[in-house]
Amino acid sequence: HLIQADAERRATLGASFTVQHTQRRGDEVVVGPQWSSELTYVCVNPQIARVEAQRVIAVADGQTELWIQQAGEVLARVPITVHGTGVPQRWQFAAHVQSILARSGCNSGACHGALAGKGGFRLSLHGYDSVADHFSITRQDHGRRIEPEQPGRSLLLAKPSMLVPHKGGLRLPEDSADYRVLAEWIASGFPGPQGADVDAALDHIEVLPTQLQLAPDDRQSLIVRAHYADGRCEDVTHWAKFTSTNAVVAQVNAQGEVTIMGPGKGAISTWFGSRIAMASVVVPYATAESSPLVAERAYDDFHSANLIDDILLEEWRALGLSPSPTCSDETFVRRAYIDATGTIPTPEQVREFLGSAQPDRRQRLVEELFATTAFVDYWSYQWSNLLLVNGNLLRPDAVAAFYKWIRTQVEANTPWDQFARDIVLAKGESTEQGATNFYALHQDPESLTENTCQAFMGLSIGCAKCHNHPLEKWTNDQYYGMANLFARVRAKGWGGDARNGDGKRTLVVLDQGDLIQPSTGKPQPPTPLDAPPLAFDDPGDRREALAQWLTSPENRYFSRAIANRVWAAYMGVGLVEAVDDLRTSNPASSERLLNALADYLVEHNYDLKSLMRLILTSQAYQRSSVTVAGNVQDNRLYSRYYARRLMAEVLLDAVVRVTGVPTEFKEIEFDGADRRATDFYPEGTSALELYDSAVVNTFLKTFGRHQRRITCECERSDQPTIIQVLHLNNGHTINDKLASPKSIVAQWLRDDLTAAEVIDQAYLRSLSRFPSSLERERVFSLLSQADAEGVERSESYQDILWSLMTSQEFLFAH
Repeated sequence: HLIQADAERRATLGASFTVQHTQRRGDEVVVGPQWSSELTYVCVNPQIARVEAQRVIAVADGQTELWIQQAGEVLARVPITVHGTGVPQRWQFAAHVQSILARSGCNSGACHGALAGKGGFRLSLHGYDSVADHFSITRQDHGRRIEPEQPGRSLLLAKPSMLVPHKGGLRLPEDSADYRVLAEWIASGFPGPQGADVDAALDHIEVLPTQLQLAPDDRQSLIVRAHYADGRCEDVTHWAKFTSTNAVVAQVNAQGEVTIMGPGKGAISTWFGSRIAMASVVVPYATAESSPLVAERAYDDFHSANLIDDILLEEWRALGLSPSPTCSDETFVRRAYIDATGTIPTPEQVREFLGSAQPDRRQRLVEELFATTAFVDYWSYQWSNLLLVNGNLLRPDAVAAFYKWIRTQVEANTPWDQFARDIVLAKGESTEQGATNFYALHQDPESLTENTCQAFMGLSIGCAKCHNHPLEKWTNDQYYGMANLFARVRAKGWGGDARNGDGKRTLVVLDQGDLIQPSTGKPQPPTPLDAPPLAFDDPGDRREALAQWLTSPENRYFSRAIANRVWAAYMGVGLVEAVDDLRTSNPASSERLLNALADYLVEHNYDLKSLMRLILTSQAYQRSSVTVAGNVQDNRLYSRYYARRLMAEVLLDAVVRVTGVPTEFKEIEFDGADRRATDFYPEGTSALELYDSAVVNTFLKTFGRHQRRITCECERSDQPTIIQVLHLNNGHTINDKLASPKSIVAQWLRDDLTAAEVIDQAYLRSLSRFPSSLERERVFSLLSQADAEGVERSESYQDILWSLMTSQEFLFAH
């Protein structure tokens, strides 16, 4: 195969290529993008191969050359070898028949691939079970779907060609190549997926080109090649499925033709035979607002601090993307406090930082934040979200024990690999060994498998419980091999409602027992996904092998998943979005950066503080959130800091810090709206110190607190609602705190502060900065007007704070 992207690059894939003839279409090989009208492609010997519509078509066995020309000049000569034209094509069930059924949608979830099938005919979803599908097509119902003597009368062809009525509509026109393939397969005796086909099992697929660097409105055709276990390579572009991961940058049609829509980075996912390959798309920001001169000035002002900056700067240059300038000290101090500790700084902390003349004051602040109790509280809360510490799923004493264990690990800065190992290998009593409550939350091997994969590797493998994963490489066999690692875990007090039992659950591991795979009626060898299997008769704790494989430096899923979670927490957007969806078909916006962060974490023994320090001290983290000419459209490449609304708990605690009035947490709500009083949270407890997500609070619920029901960041909502607006404007949370005799407003009046002092305090407490001269002048004017109208100063001061706390500057991290 050869791909010529444009005349300047003259890019070729390999020095030569081979065309394997098939009866389907003589094998067509795409040799150039359809938009490159200046280039022409000619085969020297058209008796061996010819070019039609930029495709090489095999004619006869032999060798020739493909010439790529422009204006009569030969730019490149590529040798071509054609073979197989004299060999009859043998159509295979798995490689060809199921591929046609998949492309036609016959085995999709909306058609015969549904759990119950359609019209009495059931196929495995996307063709994951070739043996069962072959039986359904050729043997089920006395083989009525196949007519070998008259293939055209076979229901397999008559239905999708609409020779007889078909609720699915026309899927295979009689004059199509796919119709002919199925007809010839039926006529040849409809060979199955066993026997000769075993040697031709699909090994992997590749998409060409793997990298596309194009401009808006450009088009490029993709090629998909399937590599089989017998060494055969076949062009399967016609049967592959294509999906764009970023339609704003690139779109792709069913034929694999990519159309560029706008600047940025994206990828095209190609699917064939339950295998996936990706092609990256890069489109430079070549706009009038982003001229090379403007971009170069921005790069000169960007002084790289570490590997993060090195990688991003190189990518920005390649894209012509201008970074925003460095943020101010006022912005940085507030941002760092929020991102590292979930709190806003006090006026004293702001004054101290702004008054520092130390050139490394930002690095010093990062170290100070790491040493605070607030840092421990915040990250304990984050990992409690991940691990679902929830009073609706655990008894109160178990909730407390699990949270205490998590907090102890954060406080000790336990390496993440050890953190994960201790959870996977947990055993003992639930109130004494807090990590065992992970098993209380997930009480069967299947849910343990799915939640372990999701929490620690960002992999959603639940689909493989019933069938091979349609979007990933995980099979039903792999799922049950993984689940069998948990088959011997037992505990006293389990069963029924997760909260029921005797209050204490003792987790033990037996030396026998296996999980039966429903589809086969027998267990799969216990296997950590794609690792080597364990012996059935091994009496040891199978979880040891799982923990070893899970936390191994070679397990890229593990290191990439936690690196992405930490990055997203500080940068606002994950390198992979959603942060817990690390599918192959969902690539990172910068694979190079994510791999570098994962490598850094492994090299530093999974020390999360070390990774956080790297991020916080990078110049990339310190970009302003204000856009510049040329990066307005950027939302994944970190040329600016992405402003985002404060999460519910951080916002409530910020209101408390501004007003000086704590929130009371007195009730826990269980399923069914059953509420009970609790004394677990004394006065002064912050929202980030609530270790149980079942604690009742209307503000937190309104602003989308994480529910801790499923292992997914989608449990937290950051979408704006009318109820949120009403709550800010008229709700009790802010207004009652401002009017309280314990509020900072009452304190200001008791201390007899001047109006100027109050204005400074109000801005420092809420926005972590001093007011500008214009803001100061306006507030003075409003105070004077209120005084003239006889408004009490207490009410005026409340209005000032209310205005600041309902502003976007307060509600957002920026």
